[in-house]
Amino acid sequence: MSRERIPIGAAHAGFELKEKLKGVLAELGYDVEDVGTHSAASVDYPDYAHPVAREVETGKAERGVLLCGTGLGMAYAANRHPHVRAAVAWNSEVASLSRLHNNANILVLPARCITAEEGVDILKTWLDTPFEGGRHERRVEKIEREEEQ
Repeated sequence: MSRERIPIGAAHAGFELKEKLKGVLAELGYDVEDVGTHSAASVDYPDYAHPVAREVETGKAERGVLLCGTGLGMAYAANRHPHVRAAVAWNSEVASLSRLHNNANILVLPARCITAEEGVDILKTWLDTPFEGGRHERRVEKIEREEEQ
């Protein structure tokens, strides 16, 4: 059985937390693909959101992780890609619901708004929560249909 590959990317505000989460992902048995940034120097978040979203959009990765200051910019950019449902999660409950009800396939973390410990908890919750399906499947299908029109 092959290990799931998780692409991860961050803007400068999320660099430090990204580095920590890469280690957590590896410890949990995931293959981590770091698309950058590779320092805390100022960068433009779309340069990292698009490569991660493209991996999910094309099916090369099932899920991905993005980080920036508020999470909003990364989510805006990632959600422009078909078949991507990028969810900003600032606590474990939101992370869980994003998977249960929306089958979110990109977790976006607001690095300036959470602690490293909270980030780890949010990530683990998101990874461990399956999509509930049922009535939520219909809703996710409606998102996909709109993208195709």
